[in-house]
Amino acid sequence: MKIRPALTVLTLAACVAASAAEKPLTLDVWPGRPPGETGSVGEEKDTSQPGKGLVAGRPLIRLANVSTPTLAVYKPPKEKDTGASVVIAPGGGYHILAYDLEGTEVAEWLNSLGVTGIVLKYRVPRRPDQPKDKPPVGPLQDIQRAVSLTRSKAKEWGLDPNRIGVLGFSAGGHLAASAATNWDRRAYEAVDDTDKVSCRPDFAILVYPAYLAAKEGDGLTPEIRVTKETPPTFFAHAGDDPVTVESSVRMYLALKKANVPADLHVYATGGHGYGLRKTDEPVTTWPDRCAEWLKHRGLLKK
Repeated sequence: MKIRPALTVLTLAACVAASAAEKPLTLDVWPGRPPGETGSVGEEKDTSQPGKGLVAGRPLIRLANVSTPTLAVYKPPKEKDTGASVVIAPGGGYHILAYDLEGTEVAEWLNSLGVTGIVLKYRVPRRPDQPKDKPPVGPLQDIQRAVSLTRSKAKEWGLDPNRIGVLGFSAGGHLAASAATNWDRRAYEAVDDTDKVSCRPDFAILVYPAYLAAKEGDGLTPEIRVTKETPPTFFAHAGDDPVTVESSVRMYLALKKANVPADLHVYATGGHGYGLRKTDEPVTTWPDRCAEWLKHRGLLKK
């Protein structure tokens, strides 16, 4: 009879240890105050309201007032780990971050493929002193630094430094596209040796990306500088998305013109902001197509 309590304690300890092992490694993106940061947006908080704004019948975290960017590193099980990794940029109109819907849930999906998911909590909302006719610079600084930081930690984290991608949704898709097309010019002065490491993603995944289509003409916005050095890119978008599908179509055509490999998946319906949550809409099968693309490009090889 004395053995049972001991076993219970051991079992509980094992559960606690397993739970601790599942927690992501979290670290600050910057060694001190981020470039240009004033910290004037208020306290970081979840602005979601119970019962409102559900996606696939479930609530989501709407994280606001981010002044201290962080990375949350989710590793797959060791036996599945391919060494590939992806920096994830949640969407939210550069106003909030859909942190679980387009962040932590995406990391868990990537883990199922053997890919390390790294959720970037970048600065939002747009600061009052920033021009309203241009994308906010803070998030671009954060994602450029995040890619360099991930690459600098590749050996320590067991990652392949040549298989580091970016994945973004909506405004996060714009941010990921900006990272993929502006890796040759940083949006900030180097802070330390980490910034000597390349911030070029090796591939990009853009899901209903926003703000890529120029308001006039049929081209892209000036900050999306597609060249032959832009990494291979996967797109998923719904034709009835209020965030125009032209964002994906125009960038795909620019990549094609530059002879950069790209996959474009446009579905008739599906709207916006579904993340990876399954519904009856065929557009929510995009993760299956993306997994096929990653495998076909050899990114899932150990």
